[in-house]
Amino acid sequence: MRYNCLLFDLDGTILNSNKLIIESFKYTLKKHLNMDVGDSEIVKYFGEPLMNTLERFSKKDAKDMFDTYIKYNESIHDDMIEVFGGIDTLLRELKEIGCKTAVVTSKRKVLAKRGLELFDLLKYFDDVVALEDTEKHKPEPEPILEALRRLNCEKHEALMIGDSEFDIKCAYNAGVDSAFVSWSQAIDYEDISIKPDYIIKDISEILNIIKMM
Repeated sequence: MRYNCLLFDLDGTILNSNKLIIESFKYTLKKHLNMDVGDSEIVKYFGEPLMNTLERFSKKDAKDMFDTYIKYNESIHDDMIEVFGGIDTLLRELKEIGCKTAVVTSKRKVLAKRGLELFDLLKYFDDVVALEDTEKHKPEPEPILEALRRLNCEKHEALMIGDSEFDIKCAYNAGVDSAFVSWSQAIDYEDISIKPDYIIKDISEILNIIKMM
């Protein structure tokens, strides 16, 4: 196989949480800054750690906004996420052929696992590397390097799969191949400054990529 270690971003790659994230940001920014923001202004920061994004709007209020965002996000979480079609089948097939898998996310671990458990997907992953597991976060390489350490994988064995520029840059900085998925439709491939090794338009393409010799 070309790759036997698959690293997945969570939001926008496995789970469709676009509406959840957008609604949480809008509620928070309106409450604290009386600010109305368009979807595109939020979407461009998808994949970045939450505190980093909030500090873009107000460093002074970021901590209070963080608390508001988390509380509101958790209150609507289960009703506003869904799994992308075909993910369950893909993950099951990856385990059947012996691939190691991990989620690499900027989300807090408790909520990342909660989302996976809602759709009975957690069982397919060998580990979840979340916000608390590294001091530095995407696009820095540490989250991917930590996942490789936990899975006992070499860089050349791994493929990072995600839907944001932060995922692709994280892989580039870690020296790992990357695949950009377009089913989230959060951002356009052309808007990414560092180009991924693969562009995936359909979930079924992932198996074809990893089986290449």
